[in-house]
Amino acid sequence: MNDTAIKNLLEVYNQQLEESRVLNMQSWALNYKCFEMLQNQKMKSKLNALVAIKIAAVVLGIIWVLFLGVLVYGNQLANLYFTVSVIVVMLFSVLAIAVYIKQIVLLKQIDYSESITDTQQKLAILQISTIQIVRISFLQMPFYTTWFWSAKWMTSGVSFWLVSFPVTILFVILAIWLYKNISIKKINTKKGRWLMSGPEFSYIVKAKNFLDEIEDFRKDRIEIIEK
Repeated sequence: MNDTAIKNLLEVYNQQLEESRVLNMQSWALNYKCFEMLQNQKMKSKLNALVAIKIAAVVLGIIWVLFLGVLVYGNQLANLYFTVSVIVVMLFSVLAIAVYIKQIVLLKQIDYSESITDTQQKLAILQISTIQIVRISFLQMPFYTTWFWSAKWMTSGVSFWLVSFPVTILFVILAIWLYKNISIKKINTKKGRWLMSGPEFSYIVKAKNFLDEIEDFRKDRIEIIEK
């Protein structure tokens, strides 16, 4: 076989390799696009459900705050312990409502066609915000036990000091414990996963996992191609 024939064979072989590489790239691009669309649909489903939960929480929160406002107005400072307790609970509730509205806006701003990094960043902000408002909200727990405190009850017998006051102390301890253990630092611990296993937490985690799977799919394929 002369040099010209060998050269032609090599050119044909190289052309076939190039065509095969192009086909592989096109196939990978198609598979990646389909996988990305599927994962985005799953993520969108979880985040839409999360939006519905937060909208319901805002509506119920507003009704709750209005109800507490009626209680404060009706009490007319007759019992200072009751008034202060209810006002504190109201302030926590208003804060939670404001944060939830901000989170809904953030969720609505997520563009499923934007880069994975941008979406991951927004989900990280949402996750931190959710953890912070939940742990802060638990600090109001003791004030639910002080609604019916009164100076007369404190001085008229031992039932207050043997029942009501110890219950309040237990709620204070529980609130502080929850505040410390519901934390982004403990999200990967067994205790943290248990405390943060509700829909508000799990939907965000699942949405982040869908994005991670897209990124892993892309990286794995690139490594295969480079090899």
